[in-house]
Amino acid sequence: MASASLHSLLLKTPNNPTNSYSFKNPITLPSQNVSFITPTRSNKPFSITCATHVQDRSTTTSETQSQDRVFNFAAGPATLPENVLKKAESELYNWRGSGMSVMEMSHRGKEFVSIIEKAESDLRSLLNISSDYYVLFLQGGATTQFAAIPLNLCKMDDSVDFIVTGSWGDKAFKEAQKYCKPTVIWSGKSEKYTKVPSFNYLEQNLNAKYLHICANETIQGVEFKNYPTPINKDAILIADMSSNFCSKPVDVSKFGLIYAGAQKNVGPSGVTIVIIRKDLIGNAQDITPVMLDYKIHADNKSLYNTPPCYGIYMCGLVFEDLLNQGGLKQVEKNNIKKAELLYNAIDSSNGFYRCPVEKSVRSLMNVPFTLEKSELEAEFIKEAAKEKMVQLKGHRSVGGMRASIYNAMPYAGVEKLVALMKDFQARHG
Repeated sequence: MASASLHSLLLKTPNNPTNSYSFKNPITLPSQNVSFITPTRSNKPFSITCATHVQDRSTTTSETQSQDRVFNFAAGPATLPENVLKKAESELYNWRGSGMSVMEMSHRGKEFVSIIEKAESDLRSLLNISSDYYVLFLQGGATTQFAAIPLNLCKMDDSVDFIVTGSWGDKAFKEAQKYCKPTVIWSGKSEKYTKVPSFNYLEQNLNAKYLHICANETIQGVEFKNYPTPINKDAILIADMSSNFCSKPVDVSKFGLIYAGAQKNVGPSGVTIVIIRKDLIGNAQDITPVMLDYKIHADNKSLYNTPPCYGIYMCGLVFEDLLNQGGLKQVEKNNIKKAELLYNAIDSSNGFYRCPVEKSVRSLMNVPFTLEKSELEAEFIKEAAKEKMVQLKGHRSVGGMRASIYNAMPYAGVEKLVALMKDFQARHG
């Protein structure tokens, strides 16, 4: 099966006369070996395209993309690795000689059991998850875990602490109010969620059962680069890692529980992954619905009821692909490279583009930015769509633009976005 090689950026100038631009004078961004071309006034239209050549599929990586696909900057459901999609396509009708699709399998049959067991094994390898933790494949999105966590780990009068660095942390806090006594010990709301607090000055509750963070805020683009420690020696750290899960190495042993919706970095929507220390289960509140009881799912190896079978299969293919790339240390290097390119373009624009997030905690996954001339934002998004770059509109609560550059976003996609940003500034700056 053939695929496209890494895109090299070319800017073409067709012959149809109109009021547009030609290109010359390459400019190289700091810390990058990528040249961009500044436009000068011309009477010819332009388009931004990527040249490709065909290579053997065995050498392809997440850096490559076929010409018939868009660059999808959606926050989730998000882009998936092309080679993973191709493999799923080849196995859709008849999974490995079984005579049926994964979508048709009994979730208790040997075929699907082999799929879910390998997915768990590969995830354990990626994150170096010890046998002290259960790995659960659940449903209901990370939002369901906002209730499941306090129901499983607290009594109604127990105290818990929240650091709120964005919209998802705030939602988790509000849901926890129904099942325990949460306290927001720090909130970035007054500063429009643009930073992470210094951990040294947090006033934690001495009796808090856990400290909850959202490791990466998808909407605001704020990411924890290191993690706080609960002051109560018996408390645990809990993290919603939905939008940076498997984007970099994480020391799982620092956490009592990690949870993540799959639809950002590791699979399609419908799968929620929970990694929980084994000694934390078995004490759910009496009102806990059976489907939210971690012990039920752990005892039944995530097969208590029919799980999201095809989604788990897809996650397994992604885990396998991440291992083939060299693991999460290499994945993190790729993500840093992409994020550097985009943030450098924003910061070197002399204020034409702006990212509101404090530089030290900018997300590698979700890059929000605005235009100095906000009235041009709709035009920018429209032009991007014409160039096959989609889903760049910012969240409705924030506005502006947002480029989600998850693991599966090829470097070429960020190159092409930055080329458009340069050209757009030259015409409207």
